[in-house]
Amino acid sequence: MAAFLSYLALFAALSSVAISYDPDSLQDICVANPSSGTKVNGFTCKPDANVTEADFFFNGIAKPGVINSTVGSLVTGANVEKIPGLNTQGVSLSRIDYAPQGLNPPHTHPRATEMIFVLEGELDVGFITTGNKLISKHVKIGEIFVFPRGLVHFQKNNEDKPASVISAFNSQLPGTQSLAMTLFASTPAVPDNVLTKAFQIGTKEVEKIKSRFAPKKP
Repeated sequence: MAAFLSYLALFAALSSVAISYDPDSLQDICVANPSSGTKVNGFTCKPDANVTEADFFFNGIAKPGVINSTVGSLVTGANVEKIPGLNTQGVSLSRIDYAPQGLNPPHTHPRATEMIFVLEGELDVGFITTGNKLISKHVKIGEIFVFPRGLVHFQKNNEDKPASVISAFNSQLPGTQSLAMTLFASTPAVPDNVLTKAFQIGTKEVEKIKSRFAPKKP
């Protein structure tokens, strides 16, 4: 337990000194007010008189989540949408849980660099540079790996036991674009002739893939 707390303290320290990508705050706090109709680059501020400790608290990543996805992973965000007090602070976290053989599919975060800290299990992780080079590593409990901002990356649990990580981002809302979902489940849909030419496959294959990403009827 002591070793785990030491690792977590180190992880928090590393996260706190990360260069923020979001704009710097010009005030102590600007607790997000999502109900405001005003649109800005972020959220408008809640009146200071209405701010409470609850705006800075979240316990949603304390325990593993229930994994029911077809890829075998679950991402639980701890960003400004869950913690209003993160507005203008330029940081956020996520917890990712992986079932045995689970995958966090190839995706990007357009607004942030990501750094993972392995809580449990072992993972094969990697990212691809714009020069099409794969940078990959096998990581274990207590180890850290960094995914540069905007680059496609993934995490795969190749073990027969669960795994989990905590991810830190230098953005209050890093955004996520999963390649498969973005290309095969967008609304409106990406034209089939774009996908057939890009992936060098036939229309039937494209429609088959799209059907697997279509929302399931109740």
